[in-house]
Amino acid sequence: MKQILALIFATAALPAMADAPLVENVRAQHSSSGWQFHVTLSHPDTGWDHYADGWRLLDMNGTELGMRVLGHPHEQEQPFTRSLSGVQIPKGTKQVQIQARCLVDGWAPEMTIVTLP
Repeated sequence: MKQILALIFATAALPAMADAPLVENVRAQHSSSGWQFHVTLSHPDTGWDHYADGWRLLDMNGTELGMRVLGHPHEQEQPFTRSLSGVQIPKGTKQVQIQARCLVDGWAPEMTIVTLP
């Protein structure tokens, strides 16, 4: 009985995890100044204390190629799209990954793989 009570109290102290930010869509374009990425996210933002606060672009080995910081919540604009320009991607790269972040819960565990045009 003591073990069951200890388990109940231990799990009761854990914070409830909200839904992770979800990458809904990604559009990539190449130009002479580098790559531009338009990323659409959704997240149940509740205000300044809990919102999707960024996304990053990684190569397939996990090296960060760029990051877009989101400076405010988007409670009334879901899903929403934000862009990042001038990203330098090594020649010959065929795919990259997008990972979204939440102010409270950190980086989402899911990665969205993007095949470059």
